[in-house]
Amino acid sequence: MDRFYRLILILIFLLPLIAVNNVNAQTSRYEVLPAPDVWYNDVDGILLGVRLKGQVPGTFEDGPHRLEAGFWVGTWLPSLPVSYFITYTEPIEQWSDYGSEANIQLRSSVRTGYHNHGIAFNKRWQQGFDERRFREFGIYNSFEKRFDHEYVPFEPLWSEFNSIEQIFSDRSKLLTSLSFELQDDNKLGWYNIEAGTRFQYLNDFFTTFTLRATQRIEFNDYFGLRLRGYAGIASENSAPEYLFSRSTRPAIDWMSNGFTRAKGTIPTRWMNSGNIHVAGGANVRGYNSRDIASFQYCVTDESSICVTAPNTFNSVASLNAELDYWNPIAVLFNDIPYASEFLNFRTYLFFDSGTALGVADNDPDGVFSNAGAGFSLSLNIPDYLGKPRGFVLRYEIPFWLSDPGDEDAFKFRHLFGFGAVVSF
Repeated sequence: MDRFYRLILILIFLLPLIAVNNVNAQTSRYEVLPAPDVWYNDVDGILLGVRLKGQVPGTFEDGPHRLEAGFWVGTWLPSLPVSYFITYTEPIEQWSDYGSEANIQLRSSVRTGYHNHGIAFNKRWQQGFDERRFREFGIYNSFEKRFDHEYVPFEPLWSEFNSIEQIFSDRSKLLTSLSFELQDDNKLGWYNIEAGTRFQYLNDFFTTFTLRATQRIEFNDYFGLRLRGYAGIASENSAPEYLFSRSTRPAIDWMSNGFTRAKGTIPTRWMNSGNIHVAGGANVRGYNSRDIASFQYCVTDESSICVTAPNTFNSVASLNAELDYWNPIAVLFNDIPYASEFLNFRTYLFFDSGTALGVADNDPDGVFSNAGAGFSLSLNIPDYLGKPRGFVLRYEIPFWLSDPGDEDAFKFRHLFGFGAVVSF
């Protein structure tokens, strides 16, 4: 496996360099644009680095030989102080058109204690010049491995609990990941469908599947309804980071966001409080505090056997609904020229409900639901394909739970959230 991993690294680094050198030889025109970058987590400390964007001049992110990379050094000098990511994209001209590109991508990263190296094929179909209507398909073959657990915000989410002691999952994985996304409009408004599946071949085979469908229904400029359905299944041999919870996304998906990739970027005390919510998964947000409490440690009996593992399971299905209503801040943004295109302040009532599908023994019985009210502020500057590129901050009050445990069903609870369950 070490030889395979080294071969992947060599190919990832050499092929972009060969392609860029070929461009220079043919046209003598290629630009690499650097930008300084600073970040933080509790293991690396302050990370000082640089981000690089390579492109043929004037192509504006959709031309040939595209390169994106970042390199950082952790000032606390951990065991692996240097981290990086590099992505090289080469369009396939024969299968590409305006807004409907096909490409090959090489990806490699070693950051926050995680290896991810592989090759992807992506294809997009866009309807004319309207980037809001599209279909996208992708396939990604990768080698992935968690090699340092000190970075993870909640170690039990990456741990096995089927033996006398808690064992960190450091499985090497060979994965094939398939994804499909469709966005268009219908009589009700805009809708989006995303489906994804993974197959892991190395050692213990496992597979996962997720399906998300969202629908926006606009009554007018200030009132509307946002609906989302979600289903996820992970086979019984799945690594623990792929399992589902009631309130938030699986731990493996935390790796895709810089704020949740490593502990300490969001202060650890805030995360452990259970009042910070990361959108995704079943997203029955009112159970976030109880789920986070179960993510923090393993409760053992007199024989040191884990009797309480994280509250995760192998399957889930959920429905999320948010009802927008009028608020004066949204009116103010709409009255400012161009501001409404980038800034949005929402006030809404929400209802979430979910249940396990019973594909494994650890799947719980029954339905878990919540209801509440929320506020959100979003800043979005779309990319050249119209994809969201910004942030969403939320404050939510899930005042009712169908399964309150030792608490009252009706109670003041509050959450600060990152990301939105329906963001387009």
